[in-house]
Amino acid sequence: MKTKLTLTIEKSVIEKAKEFAGNSGKSLSDLVERYLEKEIAEAELQQANIPEEFKGLFGSVNLPAELNEKEAIREILSQKHSR
Repeated sequence: MKTKLTLTIEKSVIEKAKEFAGNSGKSLSDLVERYLEKEIAEAELQQANIPEEFKGLFGSVNLPAELNEKEAIREILSQKHSR
């Protein structure tokens, strides 16, 4: 469910962000949402017990929204170590 949010941001940043969004074919709302999702996911990764070599891969690929990354990594590591 989408909900309206009011933000207070420096005017010059808003202008640059709107231009960037327009040039990338996305809305400013989409850019802000994707940025927040990325920041939250990175924070969750830092808190998770995932080896450092995997953390650097975060953000390299766009994965399906329904994918549970932590469970997928656990399954891959489990398969790797059960050989």
